[in-house]
Amino acid sequence: MAALLAALLPLGLPAQGAHMPPVRAAHGMVVAGHRLAAEAGLEVLRAGGNAVDAAVATAFAMAVVSPKDGNLGGGGFLVTRSAEGSARALDFREVAPERATRDMFLDERGQVAPRRSLDGWLAVAVPAAVAGYAEAANTLGALPLRRLIEPAIGLASDGFALSEIDARWLHASADRLARDPAARAIFVRRDRPFTEGDIFRQPDLAATLESIARRGRDAFYQGETARLVAAAMESNGGLITTADLARYRPVWREPLTGTYRKVSVISMPPPSSGGVALLQMLAMTEAHDVGALGAGSSALIHLQAEVARRAFADRALHLGDPDRRELPVKELLGRAYLMRRMRDFEPAHATAGLEAGRVPHSLHKNESDHTTHISVVDARGGAASMTVTLNAYFGAAIVAPGTGFLLNDEMDDFSAKPGIPNQFGLVGAEANAIEPGKRPLSSMTPSIVTKDGKLLLVVGSPGGSKIITTVYQVILNVVDLGMDVQGAVSWPRTHHQWLPNRLRAEPFALSADVALALEARGHELDVRDATWSRADAILVAEDGRLEGGADPRGPHVALGF
Repeated sequence: MAALLAALLPLGLPAQGAHMPPVRAAHGMVVAGHRLAAEAGLEVLRAGGNAVDAAVATAFAMAVVSPKDGNLGGGGFLVTRSAEGSARALDFREVAPERATRDMFLDERGQVAPRRSLDGWLAVAVPAAVAGYAEAANTLGALPLRRLIEPAIGLASDGFALSEIDARWLHASADRLARDPAARAIFVRRDRPFTEGDIFRQPDLAATLESIARRGRDAFYQGETARLVAAAMESNGGLITTADLARYRPVWREPLTGTYRKVSVISMPPPSSGGVALLQMLAMTEAHDVGALGAGSSALIHLQAEVARRAFADRALHLGDPDRRELPVKELLGRAYLMRRMRDFEPAHATAGLEAGRVPHSLHKNESDHTTHISVVDARGGAASMTVTLNAYFGAAIVAPGTGFLLNDEMDDFSAKPGIPNQFGLVGAEANAIEPGKRPLSSMTPSIVTKDGKLLLVVGSPGGSKIITTVYQVILNVVDLGMDVQGAVSWPRTHHQWLPNRLRAEPFALSADVALALEARGHELDVRDATWSRADAILVAEDGRLEGGADPRGPHVALGF
């Protein structure tokens, strides 16, 4: 897998500190994982839409042009801030079907059955993306939902020319997609592999989008689409019913807020672990002079790894769906608690004792670019940070015939068995065990940063567990290290998630002397990961102009006007 991903994803990373300048604009900006989707969002901004409108339009277009991560069959989170300064957070995370059971992914010996929670119809949680997009647009948008879907309908019905990367993703995943007849009919050519320049049309998806444009969310959750999904589930041993779809609702939640030095950070609360872990990591970092330690230094990378280890340990033990049990979020973010967590931090040594509870890692897989992020700022200063996911590449790689969209494999984000890691090596406890109607824990971390009451930064990322450390490092790069936004997202990254106990680094992140210094501190290094998170960010400069940073690790783009 690692070799395949390395071939698919040429890093395109600059040498440390060298990068293209940010994209600059005066009125509005969209940063996203595909140019055609970003163009759809920018078109909406030009037409008078606000940041939420543009994020929704971009997300619908991503479902067409980037089927490996854009989606109608998944879910996500949205953090917004109005031009007047009010912040909101929308949870449109998928939920377990009512027929789901706690031990559904265990074999006859009570062990986790490999791949059962990732491939096929049992792996699918109730899709939530369409409900989330519609709720966001209808509540906070300025334009009709139909107007926001129009670019996606055109891309699906008329088709679009595949880029080289688009074609390579389809080719690399053809064997997996071919296992399902409906997915094969859309995403696998009979005569030859897809190649750059091929026009890719998706008539069934266009019809589904058109029905949503006409009837709103009900077309998806109570109409023909719901019937088709439920029928396919019944025919293939899946669990989702028309009742599951009809009862699904997104939830508006109170955003998490915290301070770091002179900035304020707004992020997503549970069932995302991202906001809690991000604010914990920033608070544990604040006592240290990051600027003096220096970008890329062993001292800074050691500090970042140690605060991440503590945050991920808390994530594993304490976090889950807040609607199913009381979570100790206030306690986890308390300054006194976090100061205690750092009492055993040593600048010269990796902390011993955090290894308690080591678990088997036989299910650990490489990170996948299964998720996509959209950052938007509009002409009035409103901001939207939206992260959506299918979970694995192309989700469960299955399509309900007649619908045209891929379904998620989000059931893998539950703890199939407490103490056993999921595909990202993330460990969960009872708080994240499978229950009917429950939302699985997530690492998505859509975030907005302000300074002196004014918008400063909109940021988020795909990348599984690496999402949290990526957003954290981008914020440090801007606030402490003085990087411009393009440099902040381009800078090589490292990652630690408590278990497995390895400090991961992407190529070029560690010089030889830094690697030796980290090993001397007691860190086990892993530089083999082929894929990394891809941050998309917008910075508001001191003169009020917008600066966009699109991650060079993939085909991401910043567009503004």
